[in-house]
Amino acid sequence: MRLATAVGAVLVLIAAPIAAPPAGAATSPPYRVLFDDTKAETAGNADWIISTSMPDPTAQNASPSGETDWTGALSSWGVTLQRTGDYVLDTLPPTGSITYGSSTNALDLSKFDAFVLPEPNVLFTAAEKTAIMHFVQNGGGLFMISDHNGSDRNNDGADSVAVLNDLMTNNSVDATDPFGFSIDVASISTDNPNVIGAQAAGDPIIAGPFGAVTGTIIRSGTTATLHPADNPAARGEVFRSGYSASGTTGAAVASSTFGAGRVVYWGDSSPIDDGTGQSGNSLYDGWNDPAGTDAAVALNATQWLAGGSSTGGGAGGGSERVTNGGFESGITGWSTTGTGAVTTARAHSGTHSDAPCATASCSSTITQSIPLPADSSPSLTFWTYVTTQESGSTAYDKVVAKVNGTAVATVSNASTKGAWFQTTVNLAAYAGQTISLQFAESNDSTLPTSFWLDDVSVMA
Repeated sequence: MRLATAVGAVLVLIAAPIAAPPAGAATSPPYRVLFDDTKAETAGNADWIISTSMPDPTAQNASPSGETDWTGALSSWGVTLQRTGDYVLDTLPPTGSITYGSSTNALDLSKFDAFVLPEPNVLFTAAEKTAIMHFVQNGGGLFMISDHNGSDRNNDGADSVAVLNDLMTNNSVDATDPFGFSIDVASISTDNPNVIGAQAAGDPIIAGPFGAVTGTIIRSGTTATLHPADNPAARGEVFRSGYSASGTTGAAVASSTFGAGRVVYWGDSSPIDDGTGQSGNSLYDGWNDPAGTDAAVALNATQWLAGGSSTGGGAGGGSERVTNGGFESGITGWSTTGTGAVTTARAHSGTHSDAPCATASCSSTITQSIPLPADSSPSLTFWTYVTTQESGSTAYDKVVAKVNGTAVATVSNASTKGAWFQTTVNLAAYAGQTISLQFAESNDSTLPTSFWLDDVSVMA
């Protein structure tokens, strides 16, 4: 018997039973992201890795459909990026070296677009600080995540607050407040920062491709203080509740630029923790904490740091073949059966999305005929958001994307949680045909799931 539990947005792309990326995934993903594990990121109860397989997480599972397909408390973060088909992810293992411009290091920072420091607990060497600063100065994206003051997990005398402040104030490249903010030496037990910065509203972090950010959480963390006189690009993305949206204190999430590069800071590691990881660790599922939109913060920030735009990585090319794929004109262009409606309750872009049935024992379909030109490479993309009362990894409730009656992708109640999620399918086999594109939703008899579908696109 399944017990009802409150869980966050859940999504899965069911791929063919082979160890390969989902159909239509980019063969050369444009964004390369390196996660650090050289600075005691798994000390104590921390488990800040996307997978125990290093450097390549796909060696653990080449086609992950859910957070537990990779082992680590950051697996939801990693799997969500992997599922887009737009990313190559690696982890710098504990024995690895942080370098920039080294021809002998296969994981040299010059080979990546973004570098994630998830609560480092060991001071960087002088050479490592020089490498990191040059990486950002020359166009790289740096994601710095700390924890509260005193969170010295490996008991070496330096916690993440000290490590990151030392990086910014004691390096050979620019130690004069290069990013325009400092990390507060503080320990905030609990807060739900929900004040969107006056300069940040609508930017690629707050209104990015993985969903709108309305706030974050602090569960023993700290904040940053901005110094715009030192770097006018520094701004607060999300401030603590009760703080000024145009102020300089209480920034739970902050961003800046340095040289040609970009920087994001987050004052707590709890929001990136998905509650799963290696055995023996006491973890907290902040990724899905309903008090914050933490997944959207992490994912939008990653894409911005890697050089992505606010609209996300795209696939395909040519002309748009779908009529009213954003449902801004209601259900125009689609034929329907069963229960379902266009809604303004949630949207990936614009103000509308399609909301198939959301009750137990229901079903619905939307269908559109789409002509595809010959000698083209058509690609289907669509965005989905899911909330559910189900738990576990079994797909009870589904939206199945079908082409000419054949399932090409399935979104379900059973995987990555907490953000709008893009699915991409290669339709090259259908070039020259007029296809029937259908989204068929069905819920079983208990614990219903709600699906939102938006920005359906076929480019050819």
